[in-house]
Amino acid sequence: MTLLTVWPDTDASQVLVRTEDAEEIKGELKQLGVRFDRWPVITGLPAEPSSDEVLAAYESYVAKVVETEGYVYVDALHMTPADTPEWTSMAAEARQKFLAEHTHDDDEDRFFARGSGVFYLHVNGKVYGVLCEAGDLLSVPANTTHWFDMGTRPDYVAIRFFHDDDGWVGNFTGNRLAEDFPSFDELTASR
Repeated sequence: MTLLTVWPDTDASQVLVRTEDAEEIKGELKQLGVRFDRWPVITGLPAEPSSDEVLAAYESYVAKVVETEGYVYVDALHMTPADTPEWTSMAAEARQKFLAEHTHDDDEDRFFARGSGVFYLHVNGKVYGVLCEAGDLLSVPANTTHWFDMGTRPDYVAIRFFHDDDGWVGNFTGNRLAEDFPSFDELTASR
């Protein structure tokens, strides 16, 4: 189940909202211009699926988003833990990059086909932690300040949508706010 937690950006110990109700989550996020939706989870994907395999499994859903939102580039990626020093180093480097608060010049649409991750949206003096799980589609509007935490052992498959091939490039704010809020691992452990 998806989890939304909202805090004032000045106090991570003060929870303003905490809910797993999909309609309540959708309503809270809609006020920010953030689209949240749920798709059925397609079973049978390989352990390490190719982008083409994931896109084929969700072809009709992807086509609808592309048609509605005008995306030009769509791909899928997977992060699957491996107990090798190379993977551990790569995952730690990727995690640190995404944990830095940033914006994008393009919308950031992600669908989780498997696994989970937390998008933290920093909007209007609040931090909205959206723990997305398999079946969740989240669309973060361009220029929304946010960060993403995939945990210390990332394990997910996600479809990504772009209007252009530079849409994923982050504009980092330098704000270290992410350090003050519960991490992916802490949020998932609290459930």
